[in-house]
Amino acid sequence: MHPVDSTTTAEHRVLQLEEALNEAAQINAELQSRDALKTQFLANISHDLRTPLTAIITHAEILRDGILGPLSDKQRDSVASIISGGRQLLEAVGEILTYARGAANQLTVSPSEFHITAVVAQVAALNEPLVAKKGLSLSVDVTPGVPSLVADREQVTHVVSNLLGNAIAFTPAGGRVWVTVSTTSEIGAQHVQVEVGDTGIGIAPEHHDLVFREFAQVDPSPSRRHHGTGLGLTIARRLVELNGGRIWLESRLGEGSRFYFILPAGDPR
Repeated sequence: MHPVDSTTTAEHRVLQLEEALNEAAQINAELQSRDALKTQFLANISHDLRTPLTAIITHAEILRDGILGPLSDKQRDSVASIISGGRQLLEAVGEILTYARGAANQLTVSPSEFHITAVVAQVAALNEPLVAKKGLSLSVDVTPGVPSLVADREQVTHVVSNLLGNAIAFTPAGGRVWVTVSTTSEIGAQHVQVEVGDTGIGIAPEHHDLVFREFAQVDPSPSRRHHGTGLGLTIARRLVELNGGRIWLESRLGEGSRFYFILPAGDPR
């Protein structure tokens, strides 16, 4: 081939590559723009849904408490169902809103020093009625001398609540759930470790990564027994990482699950 022809061919290929790169950049920019719009839509619609849902729950609680007059047993049961369903919807909307804020990098950390034992005790107490209703046993074990944390208390509480709620939801009657708090060391630094375990249905090893992915469901069928947004563990991982920690699980199908997360310890008291 003549040298001029070879040079012309090379230049033509370079031009083709530049055009392809420009087209890819345009497509990427458009996808990012659409993703930003989707995230903003999720945030807006979630915020708009919270107000009427909260009003519905509040008015139902007024009826339940007899403030507007006595109710019959059937009416009270019906109102209780409205409250329960409303709270489930409000929780789902809250997860979507938190996810949208995280996707838009709008989640901020407000650190303070606190002992996670108080957080665990609070979450366990709030879940005791559900534990009793399902016929489960719940235990909390805290290793003596666990140091304090410097983290966002509200976000850590959200993580513990999510993990314990999942453990209760996926454990059949007669089973056991537990929370263990201990001290561990990672990369030469002291950390606080929280384990939330259960004797429930378990998760197959091939699904361990899946459960932390956004909108993922191990059982995606409409007939699945446990419903949700598929965002709970995605949000939990995001919040743990925002506070300088990490989260993981150990589980086998039919053998229960153990979720762990660690956070850097503050100065020991």
